Amino acid sequence: MSNPFAHLVEPLDHNKPDRKFYNLLKLRDPRYDRLPFSIRMLLESAVRNCDGFLVKQSDVESILNWEQTQTQSVEVPFRPARVILQDFTGVPAVVDFAAMRDAVANLGGDPEKINPVCPADLVIDHSIQVDFNRKTDSLQKNQDLEFDRNKERFEFLKWGSKAFRNMRIIPPGSGIVHQVNLEYLARVVFDQEGFYYPDSLVGTDSHTTMINGLGVLGWGVGGIEAEAVMLGQPISMVLPEVIGYRLQGAPDKLITSTDIVLTVTKHLRQVGVVGKFVEFFGPGVAQLSIADRATIANMCPEYGATAAFFPVDHISVQYLEQTGRDAERLDYITRYLKAVAMFRDYSNTCQDPNFTQVHELDLSTVVPCCSGPKRPQDRVAVSDMKTDFEACLAAKQGFKGFQVAPERRNAEVSFRYSDQEYSLSHGSVVIAAITSCTNTSNPSVMLGAGLLAKKAIQAGLSVKPYIKTSLSPGSGVVTYYLKASGVMDYLFQLGFEVVGYGCMTCIGNSGPLPDPVVEAITQGDLVATGILSGNRNFEGRVHPNTRANYLASPPLVIAYAIAGTVRINFDTEPIGMSLNSKGKEVFLRDIWPTREEIQAVEREFVIPAMFKEVYEKIEKVNERWNDLTASSDKLYTWDPKSTYIKSPPFFSGLTKELQSPRSITDAYVLLNLGDSVTTDHISPAGNIARQSPAARYLTSKGLHPRDFNSYGSRRGNDAVMARGTFANIRLLNKLLNKQGSHTLHLPSNETLDVFDAAERYQEAGLPLIILAGKEYGSGSSRDWAAKGPFLLGIKAVLAESYERIHRSNLVGMGVIPLEYLAGDTADSLGLTGRERYTVVIPDTHTPRMVVDIKLDTGKTFKARMRFDTDVELTYFHHGGILNYMIRKMSENKRDRVVPCRTPASAMRMAPLSSV
Repeated sequence: MSNPFAHLVEPLDHNKPDRKFYNLLKLRDPRYDRLPFSIRMLLESAVRNCDGFLVKQSDVESILNWEQTQTQSVEVPFRPARVILQDFTGVPAVVDFAAMRDAVANLGGDPEKINPVCPADLVIDHSIQVDFNRKTDSLQKNQDLEFDRNKERFEFLKWGSKAFRNMRIIPPGSGIVHQVNLEYLARVVFDQEGFYYPDSLVGTDSHTTMINGLGVLGWGVGGIEAEAVMLGQPISMVLPEVIGYRLQGAPDKLITSTDIVLTVTKHLRQVGVVGKFVEFFGPGVAQLSIADRATIANMCPEYGATAAFFPVDHISVQYLEQTGRDAERLDYITRYLKAVAMFRDYSNTCQDPNFTQVHELDLSTVVPCCSGPKRPQDRVAVSDMKTDFEACLAAKQGFKGFQVAPERRNAEVSFRYSDQEYSLSHGSVVIAAITSCTNTSNPSVMLGAGLLAKKAIQAGLSVKPYIKTSLSPGSGVVTYYLKASGVMDYLFQLGFEVVGYGCMTCIGNSGPLPDPVVEAITQGDLVATGILSGNRNFEGRVHPNTRANYLASPPLVIAYAIAGTVRINFDTEPIGMSLNSKGKEVFLRDIWPTREEIQAVEREFVIPAMFKEVYEKIEKVNERWNDLTASSDKLYTWDPKSTYIKSPPFFSGLTKELQSPRSITDAYVLLNLGDSVTTDHISPAGNIARQSPAARYLTSKGLHPRDFNSYGSRRGNDAVMARGTFANIRLLNKLLNKQGSHTLHLPSNETLDVFDAAERYQEAGLPLIILAGKEYGSGSSRDWAAKGPFLLGIKAVLAESYERIHRSNLVGMGVIPLEYLAGDTADSLGLTGRERYTVVIPDTHTPRMVVDIKLDTGKTFKARMRFDTDVELTYFHHGGILNYMIRKMSENKRDRVVPCRTPASAMRMAPLSSV
């Protein structure tokens, strides 16, 4: 059928009648003016894509009626304009596409139907590691080693760029995905096929929300869900509540955007915004640059929201001009957004929409702060860092505790490095990294770090040589303005030279520490510290030898590197002794640049020409990428010898017919876990330990430890990733009551690696489940945190609550997300994890239905199946979203998602011994 809203279409400029838009104001519906701006974006997409098929008129009405429907769990479709990926999640997506083409061909369909139908950009930014630092050639050496390690992966991606339409790949060495998105890829308003419409996206990285700072609605989804969007499937979402977050006042001249976002993160965690949109408004927003707003939006996953939206205003347009967007684009962006009432004046309260709730922050109350030592929401004022860390040493093992015995809290270990004697103690800084899109996209904090470095050098301060320092900008523009402003040389003198363009330390690619440092940490069992300008500091993520990790602004990263410890009160203790003035004490306040100083340098040196020069050549500047060759075949030729790229077993034996449902009968518990188990715990991205099952597998293929690379780089190989599932050394398993990547094989009472235990269970034909607490699957949006458990034979997870993206990934893989009913927990029900569990799956399903769970002890309780929409039940019926898409694509007729209230079938999978 034709679009029932076609009467809304009109030209934006009557001098250009071929350029049209859907004028939502012609709805003449008073409800529109009261909608949050983020909901207006959802409405526009529904109106433009309404076909009575995938998007219905009733969906448009549900969105328009948001004030009533927001609390009714109403399901609506959303068709984003594009998809963005990074290589850690992008490689498995392309592997899945290649395998899906094989599966469609095997079912008699046209394999070329497996092809992105909306624009997809993949930025290679997660592969580079800090193997070399503190040398002039560190950048080149790290980039060379990145290519040597990842040549197979890069060749595969080069094939993907040829085999699939609508897929653009930004080569390695270009920058971090979210910064490249902000500075280059973002359209803000699309001009495509004769229509103007808002830019929107989903991404396979949880920090996709960074683009919300520019007024582009987007958020992170699981890789599996993103693949379906790329194939033309709308996202099925529950219409969210929208929390209005009013900003007022102005920040103190010494405050950075990092201080603001860490304050916001802690506040919104306390408010509780999981699964909701947050929309910022109020006069304080105008005090923030787009880079500041993007920093706040970037950490949206850390405060738990789905999106953190800043509607477009005049400052957004100024940013687009600064970053080199042309005048014609700026004109139609402004005219279109004003025409549909999506252009914001933050000083005009008459534009304030209705929100579900309103919370407020006075920017003048923000103080300098960090977050840690194990979670990004655990904000600590800089003035309290010393006392807080010492309290953590004494506290019981947990998010804010290390449980160090009193007699060991002042332990000190001497070591020799570069022919000099040094010592480490609890709190000693051993990693200091200016890293991550969260901060490196923001000229104010990057130039602030440079100015602080300049003052520090002039004051005669230095950083101890054993501290692993690094600077990994999010784009070449950063290097450009740091050099042009004259601060790069000072950063280099403190050890912060450019080591690569990518996520690096923030994703766990921090590289090795010097052997004497590792030996000293191990000898003293020290709580060594990493300080980084990132967005994640979960246990085991940054480096295995840094048990405490703090998020901080780039200037504070340098400050703590100079101090050499977090056990310092900068207000009362000197940061160091001047080498120029015979041991004169230097305090942090003596070298800290003011906001006015930074803004003056930014105005002079961050100019449009820099952005144009960098981005005009971004897709062709990497010669090694240009020289890669790849087949143009539409079906990929799998190399059985490859240890990077392997055809996954997800679709083995897949048929067109659906199978009958089965209850999960007499399942064993593979792991009994607590609260805030992250995707880093479930599927690590960092180094592969030498004694791990993954290491044994790679060794059996003839590889040496130096060639193992990281788990993140091996995500194209299911055999490695299955063995790496739950391989985080900081995972606390209640079956053993200690940290590590082991579990108890209950039938034999043996302690085994998690993979080895799962393999035994599968060989015996025994199903598995996971017990967990609150916020299961928080952290990065990695699909392997669902794929890995699926391959281990896990049929369901029983948790108190889930992180949004991870629950979606479990649904996408056909793993049942079960949730305790309100008031129930494993402890309240007396569950130990040693019982056997039968999950009774009935013959008919409804969203969020309650099912019975029976134990072999005779106890029975109830839990909720977290299939939240009819569409999710349809995916479950097919054994997962990719199975559904394969069956759909193997048909010759047009199909749609059919809401399913019938039983689910499990994906067929190969036994672990064949993985």
